[in-house]
Amino acid sequence: MKAKDLIEQAKMAFSKDFLAAIGNADEEGMAECLATFSESLQAALMEEAETGRNDAAVLASRGVRMLTSQETKYYQALASAMNANDPKMALTKIEVTMPETVIDAVMEDIASEFPLLDAIDFRNTTAITKWLYNAQGTQQATWDALGGNITKELSGAFQSLDMTQCKLTAYMSVGKDFLALGPAWLDRYVRAILAEANGLALESAVVDGDGAKKPIGMTRDLTNGSASGGVTTYQRKSATKVTTLDPASYGAILAKLTKSPSGRNRVVKEVILVVNPDDYLTKIMPATTILTPQGTYVSDVLPFPTKVIQSTGIPAGHAVVGIGSRYFAGMGTSKDGMIEYSDHAQFLEDARVYTTHLYGNGTPLDNNAFEYLDISSLQVPAANVKVQGTVTTKAEA
Repeated sequence: MKAKDLIEQAKMAFSKDFLAAIGNADEEGMAECLATFSESLQAALMEEAETGRNDAAVLASRGVRMLTSQETKYYQALASAMNANDPKMALTKIEVTMPETVIDAVMEDIASEFPLLDAIDFRNTTAITKWLYNAQGTQQATWDALGGNITKELSGAFQSLDMTQCKLTAYMSVGKDFLALGPAWLDRYVRAILAEANGLALESAVVDGDGAKKPIGMTRDLTNGSASGGVTTYQRKSATKVTTLDPASYGAILAKLTKSPSGRNRVVKEVILVVNPDDYLTKIMPATTILTPQGTYVSDVLPFPTKVIQSTGIPAGHAVVGIGSRYFAGMGTSKDGMIEYSDHAQFLEDARVYTTHLYGNGTPLDNNAFEYLDISSLQVPAANVKVQGTVTTKAEA
């Protein structure tokens, strides 16, 4: 089996088990999934590195980037620290921190692997501790005669989002043999771990996070929060029952998105529809697929410009429709670096275990930007139903 296939196989197994562990708040399960994924990834990358190590075109096709001098310096220092007799002390003394260009590359990897994150306002917020945003949305001025008094004050309802409140953590086991491959392959490995582990966790929280040390999800009601121990959690919105996606029904749902928090209307040009993969294949796909006169099928046909996105973070039988740009998610790392040696991690044979973390947070910018849907009873339009067997008709005399 090719190394690329091994990596994809490892990702699929990791995705299923890791998301299940997240759902059950099983920290030991998450750590075990990450350790297994880490070992599988290293083995696949070692196999890739055996051929074409010095061929720039081959390396680029395998996701190995040409590193900047700052990135090379960082990974050389990191590899040296990981090989030290006292890795904790060596990591503490690293004078260089992870370059912002590496975080940018991780963000690109995550966005390409998880299309939902590419559809929202997903930004690198490295070293930013607070993010200010306008929760009020677009407002209008008023007309008056020349020389008249100013009769309207625009109320900017600015709110702040604490970017260091939430931390995504992953565990990495790094074999000493792997470190010998050099900075470029260590970069590929670190980016793969961060993109997959943090991407899965971030997407799950963006969709359905309750705000407890994690982002607030699209399914949550921003007006229904309860505080406990200094942490505010949010309940899911009441789900709107959807039985058909015809123009009238779909338009009525989308009309709710046009109301800004101040009660004014806003123009909605395109929306995203986020749905569970199983529900997509059994409900959305059958309900939005048509047979053209040319005899070919076209899927995801809806009455309004809609980007359909599959996400495992959506509860079964439900979906979210909304304005993707009205969800803000930021991710980066602290100025002190991001890879640490763990005293509590178990040693593996000829390998050491490290923790890596990214800081970030996310929230819908207003409560009307997303609508939570119940699609458990979604019907397939009659035009999409094929009659099984033979139909016999009787002609009129």
